[in-house]
Amino acid sequence: MKNSHVYISVVHYPAVNKDKKWVVTSFTTLDFHDIARPARTYELGGYYIVQPLEAQQFVISEQIKYWTEGFGSTFNPRRAEAAKLVRLVSSITEAMEQIEKETGKIPKLIATSAKKYPQTVSYKEMAEIIRKKDDVFLILMGTGWGMPEELVGSCDYVLEPILGTGDYNHLSVRNASAIILDRLFSPNR
Repeated sequence: MKNSHVYISVVHYPAVNKDKKWVVTSFTTLDFHDIARPARTYELGGYYIVQPLEAQQFVISEQIKYWTEGFGSTFNPRRAEAAKLVRLVSSITEAMEQIEKETGKIPKLIATSAKKYPQTVSYKEMAEIIRKKDDVFLILMGTGWGMPEELVGSCDYVLEPILGTGDYNHLSVRNASAIILDRLFSPNR
């Protein structure tokens, strides 16, 4: 696949709530396909769901099985194809270790945020860096009220915020993922 050196993840922990306290957010079944499908469309190497809670992991595992081995795999083969990219991990570190094992390289972390950081880059700059294929990348998509500033600040890159025409800035992780992947990989950019 053309962009197999790039992975995306939805980070349920660490996340912050509106009071900036660290929390674990809940997985939603909509995130499964609505991020797996664009990940497949833009030919990414995989889609990691970072969820440490066992009860949530059970739900996610069952959904993966349903779409890759169960009835869903034959009922809707196109969705099953995208579901094959989905991987469940307990932490960002575990995702990084799996990517390193698969590619032989430690992935560079690309954070997403509604704020600018010192290492914020434009989509055009990041697309050029990715296109060189010198490194492997893991895009971190926050949930809840975003990722902790400590995590975002520790990443190699932070993508510029997605801005609308006004001051409202509260996209779902599904919407943001699709916009970001299109900005980074669309041949029409």
